[in-house]
Amino acid sequence: MTISFQLNPTDRHFADFLQRQGGGSSPLFSLASSLVSNAVVGGNVCLDLADIAGTTIEVDAAHVSLPPLEEIKAALLKSPCVTAAGEFRPLVLDGDRLYLYRYWRYERDLVRVLLHRSAPAPGDLDLPLLRAGVERLFGSARAGETDWQKVAALAALWKPLTVVSGGPGTGKTSTVIKILALLLEQAKGGHLRIALTAPTGKAAARLKDSIRGMKERLDCSSEIRNLIPEEVTTIHRLLGVRGGSLRFRHDADNPLPHDVVIVDEASMVAMPLMARLAIALRPATRLILLGDRDQLASVEAGAVLGDICGGGRSEPFSAAFSAFVREVGGEELPVPVAQGEDVTASVTGTEIPLADSLVVLKRNYRFGADSGIGAAARAVNGGEGIRALEILTGDEFGEVEWQDMPAPERLKKALAAKVEEGYAPYLAAPAPGDALRLFDRFRLLCALRNGPAGVAGVNEIVEEILAEKGLIDRSSRWYRGRPVMITVNDYNLKLFNGDIGIVLPDPDSDGMPRVWFPAPDGGVRKVSPARLPEHETVFAMTVHKSQGSEFESVLMLLPGHESETLTRELIYTGITRARSRAAIWGEKPVFLEGVSRRVERTSGLRKALWKDDGE
Repeated sequence: MTISFQLNPTDRHFADFLQRQGGGSSPLFSLASSLVSNAVVGGNVCLDLADIAGTTIEVDAAHVSLPPLEEIKAALLKSPCVTAAGEFRPLVLDGDRLYLYRYWRYERDLVRVLLHRSAPAPGDLDLPLLRAGVERLFGSARAGETDWQKVAALAALWKPLTVVSGGPGTGKTSTVIKILALLLEQAKGGHLRIALTAPTGKAAARLKDSIRGMKERLDCSSEIRNLIPEEVTTIHRLLGVRGGSLRFRHDADNPLPHDVVIVDEASMVAMPLMARLAIALRPATRLILLGDRDQLASVEAGAVLGDICGGGRSEPFSAAFSAFVREVGGEELPVPVAQGEDVTASVTGTEIPLADSLVVLKRNYRFGADSGIGAAARAVNGGEGIRALEILTGDEFGEVEWQDMPAPERLKKALAAKVEEGYAPYLAAPAPGDALRLFDRFRLLCALRNGPAGVAGVNEIVEEILAEKGLIDRSSRWYRGRPVMITVNDYNLKLFNGDIGIVLPDPDSDGMPRVWFPAPDGGVRKVSPARLPEHETVFAMTVHKSQGSEFESVLMLLPGHESETLTRELIYTGITRARSRAAIWGEKPVFLEGVSRRVERTSGLRKALWKDDGE
């Protein structure tokens, strides 16, 4: 299969700029410079030269034959703009991978911090106190079934880095609350500074709501319960963003003051932001990452959580950690190494420090064996497209359904009943808080932004349907009930990319329209439409934008043609946004092709952490 590249003006200008800076006139250097720029724009951290060396690639519809790998590398290293040693040069050749310097630095810093935190053994622990806390919070071990939530909690006490991965309903949030209780009990009244953070305002709000609802049910003292924080902030706010710049107030020279930093929805965090957070941690700070490794990767460069999780692998735990889990938690973990061998080892015996830091939650408390949403999600995640279609189209489960995509001219008529059923309740709500709550019960999700089934067109169709049914009045842009989503962060207004508000009249301002958003205290707050940062109508949203959100019911619209955007991860993410009901409209061949296609992001992170190429 020929690898194709579609260069944009930025890629070409970058290559021209490097040539003017002394890169030389080598066509190979110019081509590689433009391709690495294009790779980063496409979500990759670097360009893997081994993928294209010795092949014929397609660049802007023209076929280009490339020499062998070593010849490409030798040609690049002749340029003063390229370094193989990591000096400050525009391009870095690290092994077979070509990086923009900035992204090489991000990856190098992140690897250093993660490996530093995965290597140390546990500090001083009050084992009797910990054993009692684990028993109280998680219960006794169950014969024949590993309690992976308990294992995750013990991992968080064992090392300064813990990665807890699991799909919706596996209990990531409840696990981390119990982790905090155990850490606070170990502190024995000492001050433990804890930061809870998420990549978006929406995800932060959801985590805050979950913690507020769960911590009151914790089986611990009121003193410990009161010490568990509820305030959740975005990563940008935690680091102290400085206007629109790439700099933050907290960095390696001015680290965050916290003892524990917890990042929810880590799959949404791109390489640059994760690296900046990592270097802003003090050496002794515990870092706990929560997320679903099978979800879509970040919109920007990198698939950080997937790489940290080894791309779906399940490495054995070390004998030492397994003994700790057995002693404190009563759980047995499989360890294919010699008894008493105190190493972290893969099946090949290669040292992998990260293995004890990664725990995957396997039991789903929301989507059990009788759940159609869970069954469809598992089939999609496993690449079993035909089985997923059988689940969606069959009678085995009631809460999932499939419908062939109507022709574009019939889409409006086909959507009318779904739109009225999904959105009429919130439009009838008298109070902003009720409207916001009811609006989140249903959402239309689109795989693409453009096209007949894309966000722009579907939002227009929904407005037409609601107007024809008398549910909205489109004579004003700021009509009652218009839902808007913020697309650019505004730190002065504390509105962030992904925040959703609803336009309703303000009784305190003679009925003037205001946009009402959820407030941090659980209430609502109003903002004048004139003050809003960039925004868009959001009856329909992309699956990417839906990450960090959950709805009672979703209807996902797939394109009527094959698209590189439609992947297994996107379909899985869309299905798992639903709590009670999920419907998919599309073309079966397009669906099957999408399930077979995986997101591939090029970086060196997985190899550096797991000691191989992740194949």
